[in-house]
Amino acid sequence: MAAKIKKGDRVVVITGRDKGKSGEVLEVRPTEGRAVVRGVALVKRHQRQTQNQQGGIITKEAAVQLSNLAVADPKDGKPTRVGFKVLADGRKVRVAKRSGEQIDA
Repeated sequence: MAAKIKKGDRVVVITGRDKGKSGEVLEVRPTEGRAVVRGVALVKRHQRQTQNQQGGIITKEAAVQLSNLAVADPKDGKPTRVGFKVLADGRKVRVAKRSGEQIDA
């Protein structure tokens, strides 16, 4: 099955404590069914000091379930479902169901 959410996509959180927030996908973990999104699901972690990193309490993004994310429509930024379309030149691209706009460049 083709991936509906990819690294670099703009996504919107549709459920959970961060509902309504949006951000860029930094990492997708398909085996876990999760993705890390910039500025979403922030957690505080106690970090031990290392040779190249300061110790203390750091804030970083936790992984979010893919089912709680929706791709943002390129036209208006609202959540949309993703469909697929084969172009005349044979390329398969992702399309926003909401506006029909092409997601892949």
